[in-house]
Amino acid sequence: VSPDEEGICSGKYFTEAGLVGLLEQAAASFSMAGMYEAVNEVYKVLIPIHEANRDAKKLSTIHGKLQEAFSKIVHQDGKRMFGTYFRVGFYGTKFGDLDEQEFVYKEPAITKLAEISHRLEGFYGERFGEDVLEVIKDSNPVDKCKLDPNKAYIQITYVEPYFDTYEMKDRITYFDKNYNLRRFMYCTPFTLDGRAHGELHEQFKRKTILTTSHAFPYIKTRINVIHKEEIILTPIEVAIEDMQKKTQELAFATHQEPADPKMLQMVLQGSVGTTVNQGPLEVAQVFLSEIPNDPKLFRHHNKLRLCFKDFTKR
Repeated sequence: VSPDEEGICSGKYFTEAGLVGLLEQAAASFSMAGMYEAVNEVYKVLIPIHEANRDAKKLSTIHGKLQEAFSKIVHQDGKRMFGTYFRVGFYGTKFGDLDEQEFVYKEPAITKLAEISHRLEGFYGERFGEDVLEVIKDSNPVDKCKLDPNKAYIQITYVEPYFDTYEMKDRITYFDKNYNLRRFMYCTPFTLDGRAHGELHEQFKRKTILTTSHAFPYIKTRINVIHKEEIILTPIEVAIEDMQKKTQELAFATHQEPADPKMLQMVLQGSVGTTVNQGPLEVAQVFLSEIPNDPKLFRHHNKLRLCFKDFTKR
């Protein structure tokens, strides 16, 4: 292969010097982004090259940077902020090809819904006119028949990375849970009579799972959604999820290193405080006071009892 003046060849082929240069840039970029685990993966490629060239100076530099990266993993794990994700849906013929398309946007850490909403509202409002653009405030499924054909609509929803139970066996560290993300989830509470919130025995939840065409982090900060799946949780299933969440919060608060009594006190108040509406006590009274008549609910009833057993142990 014949390299050009800069030492980089056309197409997908590189000289050794060009490849080494690109990998070093990649390692530096990952380090700046706080993705120290990825730095190690890049150096796994570089180290054999420098070993073959007997370049002790370069190897010394690399091992120094690796020591620094692993040290930061030990001391900063859980404190790094990798990003916040939002689902953005576009509706209306004014968007052209974007009409009825959904994307997941990756925003800087701790970006609030109001911030991205204000930014997109400003951008598309300037493009179409502020009187034409409208932001849909809820996360309910959009019925295009009820929309004004002369307007452009944007729906913005906060989403979280979603993992199946089997995935959690491999996604152990904080980095694992924030890298190679393709599935995201958001929840929409609803009742059968149309209200968003109701009593415990009538509170349903719709979990929407989105799959993107590529995994985050990516070269783009928005990726289109290629698959959508909906799961409807019945009131007792919603209660089971809430109890599991409270138990996890208690487990985290009691095993925190170093111990944080203020955090534990807050979690306890939220879990067993008598002033808390729809807390564990009310869940037990609503769902466990009597054995359900429907045999289909026996499994959920038993699961909720086991959730309370775990909860009281914590």
